[in-house]
Amino acid sequence: MGEEVDVVVIGAGQAGLSSAYHLRRNSFEPDRDFVVLDHSPGPGGAWQFRWPSLTYGKVNGMHSLPGMELTDADPGRPSSEVITEYFDRYERTFDLRVRRPVDVRAVREGPDGRLLVESSAGTWATRALINSTGTWDRPFWPRYPGQETFRGRQLHTAQYPGPEEFAGQRVVVVGGGISGIQHLLEIARYAAATTWVTRRPPVFREGPFDEGAGRAAVALVEERVRQGLPPKSVVSVTGLPLNDAVRQGLADGVLDRRPMFDRITPDGVEWNDGRHVNADVILWATGFRAAIDHLAALRLREPGGGIRVEGTRAVADPRLHLVGYGPSASTIGANRAGRAAVRDIRRLLAEESVAA
Repeated sequence: MGEEVDVVVIGAGQAGLSSAYHLRRNSFEPDRDFVVLDHSPGPGGAWQFRWPSLTYGKVNGMHSLPGMELTDADPGRPSSEVITEYFDRYERTFDLRVRRPVDVRAVREGPDGRLLVESSAGTWATRALINSTGTWDRPFWPRYPGQETFRGRQLHTAQYPGPEEFAGQRVVVVGGGISGIQHLLEIARYAAATTWVTRRPPVFREGPFDEGAGRAAVALVEERVRQGLPPKSVVSVTGLPLNDAVRQGLADGVLDRRPMFDRITPDGVEWNDGRHVNADVILWATGFRAAIDHLAALRLREPGGGIRVEGTRAVADPRLHLVGYGPSASTIGANRAGRAAVRDIRRLLAEESVAA
């Protein structure tokens, strides 16, 4: 059946590490009571794969992990370096013993009410599961007519190398989120021309984003997962922060948004009204989807396409918690969700022990 544990945590980004910390705080012992499985080559979660020009000072609201503040970070250093070093120090300080690289292939129903977690490093039979796999491994590529005929280069934010590689090229950036804006502001200094297209007009947010506004935004995302709909990003309901760099981009015309094109041609993009833009590169800053395919055998998806979640608990299976999914996808949300998931799991395991 595999090695027996009380809890398996899948993923060691912010959500997984927060969950592991709270397991530790609640007297769960790593390797004996729980294991953390991570498929990345080293610490850092998805941050280790971010492009070098995304410096720590440009990161949108990084919140410290529980129990250890991230202090005195140089805002000019790449966020991939700063946060990877921080996560590495965190794992060692709290002795979380993350196992990597381990690819989780499937989670299935097992004997004796346990879940079987099948992986490249063997199988674990667990009483509860915290899934913290995030979204980085599932970049979303929209489909448009003519896409396969484009003679230039197409790439996604997940593959973004930094702005210098686009020197002298005509670049179309697709997507109305923070990444799309950051790409445009960087690339415009090097490219021959940039064009920004989004499905919906961008909404820029003036003033500070206080805790009340944050709670309201999280509540909107929470309502979607409660209904079993695929989660939207918190940013999609908060609007885009209007900082000095964005104001300059608006003034310079770099952030002059056009509506979504209707088709892709061999040499660019085209609208039904006859407008055409020549392009050497199409950069899809179109976001990510939850990486939950390994849970498919549990049949948790609702007709709406998502998993119904109350707090962090999957409504269809109380043994399973999704941390870093939907409303807990923000760094501060992941911390709170890790604590809530562990509290629920303690209750579940205590009830099982009483029943036995």
